[in-house]
Parts: sequence; C-alpha cells; structure tokens
Amino acid sequence: MTRFRNAAVAAVALGLVAVPSTASAAGDDSGADGITTVATGLDGPRQLSEYRGDQLLVAESDTGEISAVDPESGDVETVISGLFAPQGVDYADGRIYVAVGGPPPPGEGAQPAEGAVTSALLVYDTDGTLLKTIDLLAYELKNNPDGQLQFGPDGVPVDALSNPFAVHVQEDRILVADAGANAVLSVDRSSGRVSTFFVPPVVTPEEVAACDQPENDPGTVGCDPVPTGVTEGEDGLIYVSTLGAEAPGAARVFVLDQRGHEVRRIEGFTDLTGIAVDCHGIVYVSDLLEGFPQGEPPADFDPSTVGQVVRIDRHGDRTYSQVTMPTGLVIDDGDLYASAWSIASFLMMPSAGQVVRVGAGSFGPAPAA
Repeated sequence: MTRFRNAAVAAVALGLVAVPSTASAAGDDSGADGITTVATGLDGPRQLSEYRGDQLLVAESDTGEISAVDPESGDVETVISGLFAPQGVDYADGRIYVAVGGPPPPGEGAQPAEGAVTSALLVYDTDGTLLKTIDLLAYELKNNPDGQLQFGPDGVPVDALSNPFAVHVQEDRILVADAGANAVLSVDRSSGRVSTFFVPPVVTPEEVAACDQPENDPGTVGCDPVPTGVTEGEDGLIYVSTLGAEAPGAARVFVLDQRGHEVRRIEGFTDLTGIAVDCHGIVYVSDLLEGFPQGEPPADFDPSTVGQVVRIDRHGDRTYSQVTMPTGLVIDDGDLYASAWSIASFLMMPSAGQVVRVGAGSFGPAPAA
C-alpha cells in the first residue's frame, strides 16, 4: 500500500500533538445530528463492521486486536488479540473474518514477531479460536493480478506485495480489498480458494496531472489505484474505494456488478480509506488526510482538523462532515459510524483512536479546508 504522504512524517518530526477534539468521552456529542464520540482509547482503528448484540467490531491495527464496541455505553472488549496489523474485519454467521496486513520494509516501522501471520485472511470463531488461514501473499506471488513487477534485493524481478485492508463477507464468498496487490480478491467461503474479482486501473497522468510524480514499479507510469474499502449496496452492486497513491484527484469509487464488471465510477478524491452505502443508495467515503498541509505544517497546525467523511447522494451531489483521520465506515440501524484518529500514531498519540457516530446534521456544503 502507498505510504501516507510526507506531510504526516513531517508532523511527527515537529512533534505536533493535540487532544482529540470531536468529543472526549462516550456519550459526549455536538447534538443529535452532530458528531458523537461513542468509544475512545483505541489504537489505530481501521475497518468497522456490525457485530452481534448491537455491537460493532473494530480492527485495532497498532495493538493487534479485534475489539467489540458497544455504541451505547462506550464499552470496548477485546475479542481477538496477538495479531500483526489487523486492518479489515467483518462478521457473518458466527464467524469473524480478519485481514492482517503485510510487514513494512526492514527498518521502516514495527516488524512482525517471529511466526506471526501476515498478508492473510483469518477466520475465527467468536471465542477467538482460529479456524482457517488463507494466504493472500501466496496468491499474489503466483498470479500477480495487477501485472506489475518489483525487484528484490538481488535484482531478480518479483511481485511480493500483499496488504489486505478491508473485508466484506457475502453468502458464498469473501471480498478482500488488497491494497498491496492493487486488486480486490474473492475467497470461497467453503474451500478457501482465492481468485481475482476486480483490478482497478492505474490512474494515468492524462487523467490526473499529479500522477506523473509518484514512484511506481518498472514499466508502470501513473498512480497505483490501491483498493482500501469494499462493501455491497441494497442495489446488489459492489462499491470499492481506492487511495490513488494519495495524489489529489486520483482516488476513486468503483461501482461494480456481482461479477466484478465496472458499472460506473465516482472521481475527484484524494485519500479514500473506507466506504459505506445506505439503504437509499447514498455513498459515504472516508477521506483520510484531507486538509493535511502539503510540505511542512505551520507551527500552529491542529491535526484534529484533518480528514472528512464525504456524502454522495444519488444525484452525485456531495456534502462533507469533518471527522478526524477517518478510516472505517459502517451503517448500523440507520446510524453512520466511523473510526477516527485512525493514524494518530503517526503524530505520537497512542490510544487516541475513536469510534464516532456521524449525524446527518454534521454534513455541510464545504469540504475540509
């Protein structure tokens, strides 16, 4: 998956620290139609999903946990622990499906413990028993869906990137947005067999001028699409969010039929990291770093202003809610929830992650500054 833009690194270097400002405790809110913080103290919260008993599941990437969140009380309970970089999670029929990410390059971030499973889809019982492991890196090495090559330390061409980021369980299969492989994969729920569902196209410099800048694999020019979210609408269509190498305007929403064929796309985003669709066909996306300054942030920069959730109605009109560094989105009983402060560890803010309820009244016509 493409690294977060250099400004995030600059923020770490400057030691920018701010107290999360959406709300400080479960139950605090800015009105029934505002933004309500329902859980705090999370570490790198990524995808959200519905869970039993009106709870939500959240993947806490920084601590290797899958947690259950009660949106009414704010209680957080660890369901699964000891994972390396869990990023995607979904629940269906008494099973928990977890996408664990790939390791960073040596010397660039936390490395997995010896024997830890990486770049895989894991299937658990609700008591935390591991039932099945599906090796997504093995599929990437054998099939290379995006057709790009990388070169290993010895100069031999390889394609060894698999970084599953989001999961959506259907009746007979599991769809996995693999940000490293630049593909959405399909995993048979019975056999565990992996196949390619959809490969979003590279964004060319002709489409977005900034895509003549990002580094890419030999022979590839443009912005890698980088799938980050996958869900299904009431219309039976599949919705996929992409990051677009974090180039302004290169992120996309692809709308697909059940066979992975493109029906339409929604363009003009920068940092999409999650997606949800309500029963009326309204699409919500997380724009993770909208508002993060290009280059060195000013001394008075407030990171709580970074990020937004974008609402796209059926006519294509957009409104915006300022949610800090959002990633996962889920609609539960008609309410929209987002994981917030999801990359606060970049700003040296451990346990700053939140789950927030995003009320309809929080959306306005102006995007984040």
